[in-house]
This record gives sequence, C-alpha cells and structure tokens, in this order.
Amino acid sequence: QVQLVESGGGLVQAGGSLRLSCAASGFTFSSYPMGWFRQAPGKEREFVATITWSGRSTYYADSVKGRFTISRDNAKNTVYLQMNSLKPEDTAVYYCARSSRTYSNKASDYDYWGQGTQVTVSS
Repeated sequence: QVQLVESGGGLVQAGGSLRLSCAASGFTFSSYPMGWFRQAPGKEREFVATITWSGRSTYYADSVKGRFTISRDNAKNTVYLQMNSLKPEDTAVYYCARSSRTYSNKASDYDYWGQGTQVTVSS
C-alpha cells in the first residue's frame, strides 16, 4: 500500500527553524511530484509547496516564499520541508501528499496523503 509518513514537527519559538520529513513507500517515488499542505485550527487546508518528480523545479505559496524550502531525495524516497523564520501564523498540522499533476496547488490533484505532523510556533 502507498504510505506517506511525516515526522519532524514540534513546538518552536517565533523566528526559529524546523525541518519536516516525509518517508514514502509503496510506489515509484521518483515518478511523482510531491507537495506539502497545512491546516490550522478552524481553517481549511491550504497549499504550501510542491516539487517536480526530478526535484529540479519548485513552487510555493506566497505566504511561505523565501522562508520555506521543499526538496527531495529520490534515492531515499523522502521529501523535506525546511521551515525558517517561523511565525505563529505557521502553526498548523502539516501534510505530505503525492500529486497527480505538476505544479498543482489544489488539494484535489493530490491522490495520497500522510496523517500529518503538528507544528506549533509560539510568540
């Protein structure tokens, strides 16, 4: 079965950094674009970043551009989200997902999801 397992979440202070990891299995990882979404309490799920199958191109939401970096290591079947200069507004459950379309920022274009990892940024 397809599995996506996030890790690396936790509690950090504003201005700090955190690196999330997503371990993938059950499919040919290097053939698919991957992405990160997040969902804050009481709000809808929103797009964060996506990366092409090769890792050569990336696309970010305006809210995280310049602060977050998505990357992947196809040899390790892992996608990462490096988060710097964290703000309280970044507090959310972060989800890793497999995409069926390159450059998509729509949740409906992602066909498999991890269970999420909590990121809490204190002020």
